[in-house]
Amino acid sequence: MYVVPAKTFLVWLLLGGLLVRTTQTQDICDARETVSIKENNLVGDLVETIRLNEIVTLSLVTSSDNSFTLNGNQLLAAKVLDYETSKSHAVKLVCLQGGTGLQLTIVIVIIVVNVNDNPPTFGANTYPINVNELIPVNTPINEQFPATDKDENTELFYTLVSKTNYFRLESPTNPGLVIQNVLDYDKVQRAEMVLYAQDTPLAESGGKESFTATTTIQVTVIDVDNRPPWFRPCTVHIIAGATICQSAGYTSRVVLNEMEAEPLTLKPGPLYAIDGDTGINEAIRYSFLSGNEDGLFEINPITGNISMSRAADVVEPISLTVVAAQTPSSSQFSTTSLTISVQVKSLHRPQFQKVEYEGVVSSVGAMATDPANKDEPLRLVALDEDYATMGGINPNVVYHVKGSDDFSVINGYLFMTKNLPEAQLALQVEAVDTSNDEKATAQLSVEVKSEVVKIPSGDFRTEDMAALGATLGILLFVCLVVIGMLVCRLQRGKSDWRKIHEANVFRSSLGQGLGGQKEGIQYTNEAFEHDEDGGSVGSGGPDVVVGEEIQGGSAGFALKSSAALSSLLDDDLSLTGSDKADSEKEVKPILTKERRMEEGYKAVWFKEDIDPNAKEEVVIIPDSREDDSEEEDDDPTPTKSSKVGFTEADMDSGLGVKIDDPAEDSEGDEVLDVDL
Repeated sequence: MYVVPAKTFLVWLLLGGLLVRTTQTQDICDARETVSIKENNLVGDLVETIRLNEIVTLSLVTSSDNSFTLNGNQLLAAKVLDYETSKSHAVKLVCLQGGTGLQLTIVIVIIVVNVNDNPPTFGANTYPINVNELIPVNTPINEQFPATDKDENTELFYTLVSKTNYFRLESPTNPGLVIQNVLDYDKVQRAEMVLYAQDTPLAESGGKESFTATTTIQVTVIDVDNRPPWFRPCTVHIIAGATICQSAGYTSRVVLNEMEAEPLTLKPGPLYAIDGDTGINEAIRYSFLSGNEDGLFEINPITGNISMSRAADVVEPISLTVVAAQTPSSSQFSTTSLTISVQVKSLHRPQFQKVEYEGVVSSVGAMATDPANKDEPLRLVALDEDYATMGGINPNVVYHVKGSDDFSVINGYLFMTKNLPEAQLALQVEAVDTSNDEKATAQLSVEVKSEVVKIPSGDFRTEDMAALGATLGILLFVCLVVIGMLVCRLQRGKSDWRKIHEANVFRSSLGQGLGGQKEGIQYTNEAFEHDEDGGSVGSGGPDVVVGEEIQGGSAGFALKSSAALSSLLDDDLSLTGSDKADSEKEVKPILTKERRMEEGYKAVWFKEDIDPNAKEEVVIIPDSREDDSEEEDDDPTPTKSSKVGFTEADMDSGLGVKIDDPAEDSEGDEVLDVDL
């Protein structure tokens, strides 16, 4: 048996009593050790409820800055809590049980929850910055413009608002600026933008409280020395984004063998150049580059004035090249031309031929006329006696109407350039010698007459309608006549085609008569082209007319399509027996020994002494078609005849028919060679 020592027993007894007391104390009240409350609360908001046993009283021992209070067993907020001021609070409470004297101390830690209750802020209301021109696109600048927010762990979002588009933000959460378009000092010297900061996403806040802040960014563009001097005046050109100022050069004039004491007067103005970079505007120095090797002229390096060092002794233009260079940046320079004309001294000024001119003009673009000279064009002429060898006409004189752009003078003729009401205008015309600026003036009286064109109102009289109807009737009659003529021409054209058809039928008949079709046979007879004799054999039906026009007369053949060429030659040339009669009956209408003198009749006849067996040539006698036919019968010998030779070889082979003129040396010889 184990015996506990007295000392150990005493310790156990004390610990047991303490444990029983602690357990009893915890039972009298209870609360959470840590509680949370959002900042910006209301006074009296419940923080925590403490659980108490019966006959237990609760008291508040300590509370930081008196932020809390007790109401029975409820711990309440005594003031508005601020997370940014204090993130947590500790409250000490004491529970006391009556009768037993048990007491318990409770400590509650109150954590203040952060709420988005502070707007972002920028470090300044305005940020002035300087940016050089010509910075490449997408280049970020060094300056940053961040905003801050007292609310911890709050991400800010930025927006840039500007009337120009030279800058953009690096990102919605990064307020750094980036070049978006090239800055040109000549186009923009300053730019102003507004930068917004927001503590919620830009698209939607999701119902959360959102705060914003703004600041202004003022950009000053710094000019960069990238342009040479510009002579003024000049024409500005934009090439590949670069600005170029092109000078047309300067002109002046001097008198031969005379030295000008004062600086020369130049056109279009004094020699003058400026720094192309107006924001830098460096000083300019002038000098001659070429053309002044003989030292005839001097130039002031500061002002650019040009003067003579001696008189010019040669009548010829002098071309100079002037350089304008920046200082101290002498590498930036430009050049221009100066042309000085040397002239003979003028002894006479131009003079108008009249003191006053009168003219009449009626419309824009019309030439003014001279009412005193039968409405001939008004001519303004100023003569110069220095040009006497040229009739006094100085080619350097130009004219214009002083103080008015309603009129223009071209080669001395006056034209109206604008619509003017009817009026009598008193003007003044000026003649200027462009070589020396000598002038002459004369009075000009112009009468403006408006030409009024009346437009018909639409109401026509009976006489007008009758005249219109008569005109239309005449036009209709002319159209009918033209149509009738065209119809006649068409009918004649049909006759010509009929003749061609007949020739083709005749060719076919010839081929059949000689034993078959022979290629290449074609007969034409221009004398029959207009034969409208309906009674002739060759004028209609299957008959064919073929012929050759000879020496003012006609030779022709008329055959029926049923007759062959061989039978024609044998029967018609022999003329014997019954065959002869048949043959004569068949071809008599045109192959006859009798001459027929009817008007429009064309025929071929044969001489009486033709012997077919001798193969003698057939003589075709031209028909003179004259009224003295009786005289021709007395003298049957023709002045000129053509012979048609037929040979058996020709007929059999189909080589052709030959028409010969007995006079071989005649210029009028005609040979007909038709392939059979």
